[in-house]
Amino acid sequence: MTQTIHKKLNESSAARWTVLFIVSVVMMMGYVVAKEMSPLQYFLELPQSQGGLGWSSSEFGLFIGSRGFFNVYLLMLFVSGVILDKTGVRFAGMLSCVLMFAGTAIDYYAIAIASPVPATEVTFPMLGLDHTLVKDQVLMSALGFAVFGIGYELCGITVSKVIVKWFSGKEMALAMGIQVALARLGTALALLGGPFLAKYYQLSTPILVGLFSVGLGVVIYLIYCAMDRRLDKESTVAKEEKKTEKFSFKALLQTLRSPGFWLITLLCMLYYSALYPFLDFATKLMISKYGVSPEWAGGISSILPFTSIILTPLFGGVYDRVGKGASIMILGTAMLTVVLMVFALPLHSSLLAVALMLILGVAFSLLPSVLWPAVPKIVPEQQLGSAYSIIYYIQNIGLMLVPIIIGNVLDSNTVDGVVDYTAAMWVFTVIGALAIVVSFFLLILDKKYNYGLQSPNVKD
Repeated sequence: MTQTIHKKLNESSAARWTVLFIVSVVMMMGYVVAKEMSPLQYFLELPQSQGGLGWSSSEFGLFIGSRGFFNVYLLMLFVSGVILDKTGVRFAGMLSCVLMFAGTAIDYYAIAIASPVPATEVTFPMLGLDHTLVKDQVLMSALGFAVFGIGYELCGITVSKVIVKWFSGKEMALAMGIQVALARLGTALALLGGPFLAKYYQLSTPILVGLFSVGLGVVIYLIYCAMDRRLDKESTVAKEEKKTEKFSFKALLQTLRSPGFWLITLLCMLYYSALYPFLDFATKLMISKYGVSPEWAGGISSILPFTSIILTPLFGGVYDRVGKGASIMILGTAMLTVVLMVFALPLHSSLLAVALMLILGVAFSLLPSVLWPAVPKIVPEQQLGSAYSIIYYIQNIGLMLVPIIIGNVLDSNTVDGVVDYTAAMWVFTVIGALAIVVSFFLLILDKKYNYGLQSPNVKD
């Protein structure tokens, strides 16, 4: 009886795609907030007399990296994985939405109300801070972004587990590709709209829009919870799933023994550590190096996510039907590295910058379209909550440290207000090159252990 009902739920395309739409929109709202401050670096660093807050590149990098503070230093991603496995997707998803809203509210208060003048001496050697004066406003913003980061990452692993539950053995790569595409839409809207809102309204307006977005996400996820609860009442499969969703240290150790899992994790960290921090600093790069106006610089940065909105589901569909996931990972990391290297060269054409962002958009689509669907091929479904939490934890280490490093590099390469981005771009390039190496090793391991990364997802 259980098997029959499970098949009925799994085969219901209407329910399957409705669930995907709901959780994808919730994740998209989180992505709006995740990147809402990225295109504002130029405005944040303007003197107060010109409407800015007088932040430095180091302070901006500290804020960007703060999203991973609690996840890394308080091991909150591990806690999130346990919460997800023990309580299920309804409770974990609602908790993530509330945390995102609370963190965004703190950030909004810091930017809209707190004074940018007072500063506190901070000593935190692990972040490169040694008796460093940091604005109280920056610290408060970082606190809000860190709280948001807990909910944001918990939302990510929850949504991933929901998709695996509904699309396993079916159009899983396409589903994950669509989810990523909608998330990229959130990123693109934040990058494109943020500078205009900051210039023509107030510097805090983009954060207010983000606060409204995650508030809407709370309401939307309530709809999903009602739907999920009703489906549970209609079937006995939920009882069986509860048995497999309980957290187990034995299962966790089994995951930790998989070399493929660790290569996927390392690849994820390197790829996103090169790409996302670059995107965070890209708007000011367009202004400083390529002479783009402040309000349009975010538009060039948004080319990357807008391109991936179309291509990620397309590549996901190709992976579902054709396979070759490990090969696609190699191609995606190679394209990423070449583009970052060209950005490091002394070339200053704005048309070149646009072309590079278009190519980077393809890379931005290739690897995620196969990376996330590859995880369930290496890790059993009952261990996915713990596995995703570990992957996101390692990824957060890179996303926390790289922006801080880049901010310090930019400050040390700034003379009379003119920033030289060469050294920073070479840092990104080296990270990308390491991702290529890891991709090749993953292809080798796939052949050895037969993970099925090169095999299609859809079974004929």
